[in-house]
Amino acid sequence: MQIHFISDLHLCADRPALTAVFERYLAGPVQAAARLYILGDLFEYWAGDDDLDDPLNTHVAGLLARLAEAGCQVYFMPGNRDFLIGADFAARAKLQILAEPARIELGDEAVLLCHGDSLCTDDLAYQAFRCQVRNPAWQTQFLGQPLAVRKQVIAGVRMKSEEAKSEKAAAIMDVNSEAVVALFREHAVSQLIHGHTHRPADHRVDADGRTCQRLVLADWRDENGSAEGEVMIWADGKFSRQPLT
Repeated sequence: MQIHFISDLHLCADRPALTAVFERYLAGPVQAAARLYILGDLFEYWAGDDDLDDPLNTHVAGLLARLAEAGCQVYFMPGNRDFLIGADFAARAKLQILAEPARIELGDEAVLLCHGDSLCTDDLAYQAFRCQVRNPAWQTQFLGQPLAVRKQVIAGVRMKSEEAKSEKAAAIMDVNSEAVVALFREHAVSQLIHGHTHRPADHRVDADGRTCQRLVLADWRDENGSAEGEVMIWADGKFSRQPLT
């Protein structure tokens, strides 16, 4: 049995080559999986479930629904780009939304899942923004605005975010080691899987004398006309990574 993990696809209409990689993945490698976990940022942005009629959003929801109908359980954890995905999209895509962090079982091992942005605690400005937009009252107020207005706001936020990143030290946009250890300690697990940082790697972490493993998922990229992604696969008690084109 295979279990698949992906994150940070950042699908959008401006990058159709990435959508094509996703389509090929769903038609091929994931057919061997019993479960698929999407750990955030499936989309470049999500303005609300009332944008489901957008052609790309409809297409992606349909692809995931067909995968679920074929027998694969699909789970989604919101990321920093698509935290407004809600029950309507979940129903259309036939997936289950996971709260963060989520504890799952892989064989006899408990594994913790998160998007990863909550661990980047050195970036104080981002954490303040995250706290604001994850607040249910803020989300209710924001979703109460017309869709066109929300899209304008999101476009402005994305532009400011890119400008801010260019001025930030690379270190503060990665996870904080103490935050990682605290998460291992709080949930009493020895394995953590997350995305967000776009720094795929397998890390060994000393958590109170325990040797733990932090697995960082790859982001999907469309650069110089060449799109590629990656899936992490758990099978027979081991993790492996498979490139996708």
